[in-house]
Amino acid sequence: MAGLGDLGNIMGQVKQMQANMKQMQEDLRKKTVQASSGGGMVTATVNGHSELVALKIDPQAVDVHDLEMLEDLVKAAVNAAVAKSQEEMKQEMTRLTGGLNIPGLDNIAKMFG
Repeated sequence: MAGLGDLGNIMGQVKQMQANMKQMQEDLRKKTVQASSGGGMVTATVNGHSELVALKIDPQAVDVHDLEMLEDLVKAAVNAAVAKSQEEMKQEMTRLTGGLNIPGLDNIAKMFG
């Protein structure tokens, strides 16, 4: 029955990792990253859950005759901010797992978000 003690230890470690992941998710929701496009004409702010929390558009970027350019600037800024946010999440997961590559852990982390 010595194996049951090991199982209990493993389950305890899993519970601790779950608690750590939940705390990490809460921390990431509070963190924000910014990215801009068009030389700073459009700036997007995204939290650690890749949610857009702010969008700033310089009035000079607004040309009613070229709204397509503004749309492209907004998409570029938002996509860059989301990519930064996802990189933050990846770095936090690496820190949490001590660098271990655990298959499916990204999916598990999303369940806590």
